[in-house]
Amino acid sequence: MEEESETNENVDFIFVADEQESSVEQPPEEWSSVEIEIKGENKKKALYNEGLYSPGSGELCAKYITVSNSSVLRHLYYNYPPVTDPGINEALQKAKPEVIYPDDGQALYLHLCKEINICPVRLFHKSLLTPEINLSFYGVEDKGVRPMAMALQFNKNVRRFNISGNFLSNDACYHLGHMLSYNCTLNELILDGCRIGASGMLRLGRNLPINRSLMFLSLESNYLGDLGGTHFAQQIFDGATVNRVNFAKNQLGRLTASALAEVLEWTNKLTHLNLSWNCFYHVPSTVKMLEQLASSTCLEELSLAFNSLGGDRVANVIKKLLLVPTLTLLDLSHNNFQNEAIDTITSNLLSAKKLTTFNLSFNPLTTHDAFNVLQKMLKPKVKINQLLLDNVCVSKSFVELLARVKRRKNRKNFVCTFGTVLQNWTIAGPDARDLILKRAQYLGMSKKTKVDTAMYFLSLAKEYPKPIPTKEFQDRLDADHVALDEDLVAGLAEIFPGPRTPKSRTINLNLIVEYVLRLWPDKKLPPTPPPEPEPEIEEAPPPGGEKEKKGKGKGKK
Repeated sequence: MEEESETNENVDFIFVADEQESSVEQPPEEWSSVEIEIKGENKKKALYNEGLYSPGSGELCAKYITVSNSSVLRHLYYNYPPVTDPGINEALQKAKPEVIYPDDGQALYLHLCKEINICPVRLFHKSLLTPEINLSFYGVEDKGVRPMAMALQFNKNVRRFNISGNFLSNDACYHLGHMLSYNCTLNELILDGCRIGASGMLRLGRNLPINRSLMFLSLESNYLGDLGGTHFAQQIFDGATVNRVNFAKNQLGRLTASALAEVLEWTNKLTHLNLSWNCFYHVPSTVKMLEQLASSTCLEELSLAFNSLGGDRVANVIKKLLLVPTLTLLDLSHNNFQNEAIDTITSNLLSAKKLTTFNLSFNPLTTHDAFNVLQKMLKPKVKINQLLLDNVCVSKSFVELLARVKRRKNRKNFVCTFGTVLQNWTIAGPDARDLILKRAQYLGMSKKTKVDTAMYFLSLAKEYPKPIPTKEFQDRLDADHVALDEDLVAGLAEIFPGPRTPKSRTINLNLIVEYVLRLWPDKKLPPTPPPEPEPEIEEAPPPGGEKEKKGKGKGKK
């Protein structure tokens, strides 16, 4: 026990904490972090003890601290200098200064591309200082069109913007249309093959009535349809000044033709119109549209190719189109004009004052139609310098007439294209007459009842000096047991034809005999015997004369 008491030492406890739950928070005065010894003399505390300093006087933060002055003096951050305004008032009360970019749009384009996190197109950025930007088939993204359109809003250099072959969404068409409301320099906008559709046409052309600089709009292969065509017609009615339009391959049809006919009645200012590769099958609406175009005083070029146009009614309207005083080019290729329709159209070529290019290629023209069209070029009043008749077959007389036309003084630079020249060859194969006559000779000699067909034709030609009908000829062959079938007889009628009657065909046996003598000159008919003389008619003897003759005869014997 004594050993244990010696080992136990007295332990002094500095602080004994009351047992409290962990959730009970201690008062701020008992925070251990607040009790920090400050080395050196605090100048502010000395002044405070002398009554020369008050913590709440002049201190910005002390106005908002809801603690006593004594607590402020013991706070950790009391010894730091007061914090001034970091710029909150300026940020809230003053607007952000606006950045002004140059009019060429290069800096603005780079800033917008950085803002939306896309890679800028170097060719576009570089071409903003040139008259033309060509991004055809460049793979431009939809979201990349917005920076381009905004960069072109106030550009003074670019006059032609070609973005064909890039699929554009409605959003891209909206930004391009918005650009047209500000830009006053761009003259040509080419969007071929962008597949914008009718909705894209609506967004793109919304600001066309506002723009006054755009003169050429190309929307080839954009699947506009009749709805897109009516949108464009409405935009022209609202005041769009575009006068050169390319609407090829857009599936335009009856509704577009009717809408354009109504609009052109009020404002007819189009100078170049391309409506090729469309669906103008409805004749009444197409005729109305062409009639309004024929009343134009400024139309220069019109293309109606690949529209299956044809017939006299359409031809009569196109005849009026030739009377437009400013028309220089008319393209009617790949249609169905022929015969009377061609004569109707070309009847007004003399009145076409400025028409220099006339295209009738790939129409079903006959050689006579082509000759008649070229014959118009002999007249000096016709101003055409290019007559295009590709894939149209012509005759030898057409080629001779063409040489005659080119020799004229006013046709020195005349160009005429055409297809195949007919009747410009000689037959190099076997003669059909030779084949069919040798076949008939073989068939006649190969049967049981052998008949020399060549000799038979020679003898038959004597009986029928005039052409014989095929039916009668076949009956005679059957009666004479000559082995020639109906097909061979039909071939003889085609190769050795006689005059054709309304009911049947005939065979000219004289032609057959002529060629038989060429093939077999040794075959000849036996000479016909001379006709027997007619017996003399004896006169009646006088009475008694017979006895006298008998008596005389007896005497002589």
